[in-house]
Amino acid sequence: MKRCLDDEFPDAHCELDFTTPLELLVAVVLSAQTTDVRVNQVTPALFARYRTAADYAGADRAELEEYLRPTGFFRAKANSLLGLGAALVERYDGEVPGKLKDLVTLPGVGRKTANVVLGDAFGVPGITVDTHFGRLVRRWGWTEEEDPVKVEHAVGELIPRKEWTLLSHRTIFHGRRVCHARKPACGACPLAKMCPSYGTGPTGFEEAAKLVKGEERDHILDLAARR
Repeated sequence: MKRCLDDEFPDAHCELDFTTPLELLVAVVLSAQTTDVRVNQVTPALFARYRTAADYAGADRAELEEYLRPTGFFRAKANSLLGLGAALVERYDGEVPGKLKDLVTLPGVGRKTANVVLGDAFGVPGITVDTHFGRLVRRWGWTEEEDPVKVEHAVGELIPRKEWTLLSHRTIFHGRRVCHARKPACGACPLAKMCPSYGTGPTGFEEAAKLVKGEERDHILDLAARR
């Protein structure tokens, strides 16, 4: 199944736009309860206005909230960014730390956020257990665990560490494009023959194909048809 994911999404990547570890950290914090597309609409102006951790630490709350308003829960997210900026300045000289144990101490940063930053900004392998990842690995029978940390460790025992980051991206891509929560495209899924949950969604190719999303749609359907 992992090799099939490799074939399905060879170019899988973090779908949040960023150029620095700080930008990625901020973008992931903002992605809670909203889409990466919406975050990417907000961050160009945000990143132009706030370039350093000190900028966030010293930000005017009302102004910051206006930048964040389209992402939802903007007051809580403003609190996180103000606290995040202050913590980075006070503890790490304004730089984003490159270790999990340090990242998870920062306001608004849990293991999921930390693993995204480690994998995509620092090249340190990490498994990102978001809602898509957890749902899929349970559907695939890789684990029955519900707790994200337990899921992370269970899957980490199955897959070589060097492949954790790409596995996360490819699984999340598959969850967003094919294996939807309510109505997965089972009949047009390249993993169908290996999946113990096959039949959760429509199994007819034509019906299922209508559910497949994304730029990779033609490639996905071609793989599914050949398998």
